Amino acid sequence: MYEAASIDGASRMKQIFTITVPSIMPVVVVFFILAIGNFLNAGFEDILLLAGNPVLRDVSDVIDTYVYRIGIQNSRYSYATAAGLFKSIISVVLLTGANYLARKSGNSLW
Repeated sequence: MYEAASIDGASRMKQIFTITVPSIMPVVVVFFILAIGNFLNAGFEDILLLAGNPVLRDVSDVIDTYVYRIGIQNSRYSYATAAGLFKSIISVVLLTGANYLARKSGNSLW
């Protein structure tokens, strides 16, 4: 395809935008959707180790460590389950939105 485009007189930039970018677009879309799926994950272990210091807990608390602290340490299992479910619902909404945007480009997952 590149040889045919160069014979037709396409410059290097024209080849990139008409051949290379459309060829890798499905892969870019899949990676975009996977990145959106990990958007709310902030690294539970690192933040849990950081939040061991009570001074830093106020500024380093994320949903995962909050669920761990409330659910396991304070034995409020129903409240922690609700907070974890909230995070999961937000993730599903973000994934559905990302797939909707990907469908507009013609490269959606479902």
